[in-house]
Amino acid sequence: MSDTILALMLFAPPAGGATPNPFVQLVPLVLIFVVFYFFMIRPQQKKQKERESLLNDIKRGDRVVTIGGIHGTVAGIETEKKTVLVQVADNVKIKFERSAIANIEKQETGDKLASKE
Repeated sequence: MSDTILALMLFAPPAGGATPNPFVQLVPLVLIFVVFYFFMIRPQQKKQKERESLLNDIKRGDRVVTIGGIHGTVAGIETEKKTVLVQVADNVKIKFERSAIANIEKQETGDKLASKE
């Protein structure tokens, strides 16, 4: 009895030349998939949903940092909601894709930015 348990634990074929159960051979693969799902795939999906909701909540006056390291304030959002106009200095505004924003620092009120247009 203990030889069979030891053989199952080591996933080695039992002595005597008998073929192992195919289910026993699939157990390690299933366990690897479960571990990958719970430790890699699921947290990544959760992180992606949080990022999408964060990018959808951008409003005028939010301080942002782009993936290129440019710091600025949101001066406007295009109607298609795919691009954001970021003011990086006085009279200097740059248009970025929403996906190019890496970090957002929320303002207390949304329309604090004094526009000079």
